[in-house]
Amino acid sequence: MQNILNYIQKQKYELLLFALIQHLFIGIFLSDLAFYTKVIWPINMFVLGIASVGIFTEKGYWKRAIKNILFLIVLALPIGSTFWGNNPNYFIFLNISYVLFFLFIFGEVLKYLIKPSYINTDIISASACGYFLLIEICTFLLQFFVYQNPQSFKGIDFSSPAQTYIDLVYFSSITLTSIGFGDITPNAHNTKLITSFFGIVGQFYSVVLVGILISKFTSNNSK
Repeated sequence: MQNILNYIQKQKYELLLFALIQHLFIGIFLSDLAFYTKVIWPINMFVLGIASVGIFTEKGYWKRAIKNILFLIVLALPIGSTFWGNNPNYFIFLNISYVLFFLFIFGEVLKYLIKPSYINTDIISASACGYFLLIEICTFLLQFFVYQNPQSFKGIDFSSPAQTYIDLVYFSSITLTSIGFGDITPNAHNTKLITSFFGIVGQFYSVVLVGILISKFTSNNSK
């Protein structure tokens, strides 16, 4: 068991990056969205929770406790969709919990990126994790408003929770990267402002990240 924990700690950012990518984009390989909702989604969250363990291994007691509580909640929520999936309040609580969970992890990743260090594979992986975490946060924050008001977006498929989630992952990705195809558009004042905010955050993160990487690379070469 200790060997497993040591491996998770050593490869924590690589494992988190893998977990985030599979959580966001595993739908590429699936056609049965009902199977995705009932089976793949809970497995995804379990993998993501395990991958986040290493981020908090050396942190304080309260940080680990909060992370563990959030992890248990976000792990239980996909399982609960079988019983309460038709209750709009269930998905509202789900989205709030997911936003808090990913914000918590993003904060720890950001602290690691900005502290003085040399550029290495951990820095590269953590940088990518930060970007994918922003997509996660944007997705679930927008989904919170979508379940409160289905008219807050145009072009979203509401045929199943999985399809709605996939559409919002797609929208959040193209918003943060400033691609913006226009096939899905915000249709309420709050979703418009959130979209604008994350569009700015995506650009700001990219610019600041490049500066951080250049600074670390320069420091490494000057030694």
